Amino acid sequence: MYKDKKIGVVVPAYNEEKFIAGVLNGVPALVDRIYAVNDASTDNTLAIIKDVAKRNNRVVLIDRKKNGGVGASIISGHKRALQDDIDVIAIMAGDGQMDPEILKAMLQPVVEGKADYAKGNRLSKKEHRQEMPLFRRFGNFLLTALTRIASGYWHISDPQNGYTAISRVILRKLDLDRIVTGFAFENDMLVKLNVAGARVVDIPHAAVYRGQKSKIRYSKFILHTSWVLLKDFFWRVWMKTTRRDLQADLSHA
Repeated sequence: MYKDKKIGVVVPAYNEEKFIAGVLNGVPALVDRIYAVNDASTDNTLAIIKDVAKRNNRVVLIDRKKNGGVGASIISGHKRALQDDIDVIAIMAGDGQMDPEILKAMLQPVVEGKADYAKGNRLSKKEHRQEMPLFRRFGNFLLTALTRIASGYWHISDPQNGYTAISRVILRKLDLDRIVTGFAFENDMLVKLNVAGARVVDIPHAAVYRGQKSKIRYSKFILHTSWVLLKDFFWRVWMKTTRRDLQADLSHA
């Protein structure tokens, strides 16, 4: 536990046999449960998770039989964490690109009740941005602008950052089955969080790359995510307006 809160970490993994053992074994001791989600990997990821779980009783295996993408894996982990009454749930990808030393900083504002959702930000400092490949940096700046408009969170940057922590209270307010799966998950999540009234904060940290080839095809990804965000913008405005009109009607009833 951390400051009397039960902490869970969801580790989505698809074909991460080179890194998954190091990620699971590197999760800090303050974490109570590690939800290792195998997204129908075709390599030895599943076998490695099972082997680590034999020696680490914090590891809970969630074995998805059909590949659904990173968002689907995270949602599977979130649902299991809610069943276990975990107070704060963080995400640490199975590719080793999320430094475990940052986890406490990610958890801190949520545990202290100052935020409902904390997310990483690799764009806030020049030295952090420079670690990111140029095309990723350009795409991230573009999607930052679009996500700000769609979500209404004008203070956030680096919306593609999957290093996050969320409170059980706000997570229960979300319809997890309506959040977009795949690589646009984080963007859509922010829109849904705004409608739920969540307080969101950015946690600056450096980018970490270990020579992996990204599974994202950025040109296709940017177009797809832009379309998701356009629909999200109109949905958020409609939800906010409908709710405001309903509250006005009730106040005059």
